[in-house]
Amino acid sequence: MIRLVNLFFQFVDLMILFRVILSFFPRPVNPAFTRFIYDFTEPILAPFRNLLERLMPRGPGPYLDFSPLLALLFLDFVRAIIIRLLWGLLW
Repeated sequence: MIRLVNLFFQFVDLMILFRVILSFFPRPVNPAFTRFIYDFTEPILAPFRNLLERLMPRGPGPYLDFSPLLALLFLDFVRAIIIRLLWGLLW
């Protein structure tokens, strides 16, 4: 069970990393794959992007999006909590 939780969170982390890498390319390499990654990660990243927008409004010029970093940190925290709960319940 703990292994499945780890695999799920690793998959989510990988999808967020792919999205960050894809953001450097102006045109999608594979539109179907790119759409899948964006559709999968947007519900995760949107709350963090909204939080950052409220804390630090975007000004003119280039914008560096820190929402993937915050999401990865938060997901790591959630993973640790879930694993501790499962560890306590299963052993």
